[in-house]
Amino acid sequence: MKLVFKTLAYLNKLLLPSLTKRRVDLSKANKFQMILLGWRTFVTKRALD
Repeated sequence: MKLVFKTLAYLNKLLLPSLTKRRVDLSKANKFQMILLGWRTFVTKRALD
């Protein structure tokens, strides 16, 4: 199962935009950006466990 999340984390890094490089302020982020942040956090957390 860990391999699945590591693969997803790698694909996230390649395909999804980085919010930190864009300097997105989380207090002003729109709904899509918050969902994207939550997804990336969820996958990264599972890949590291």
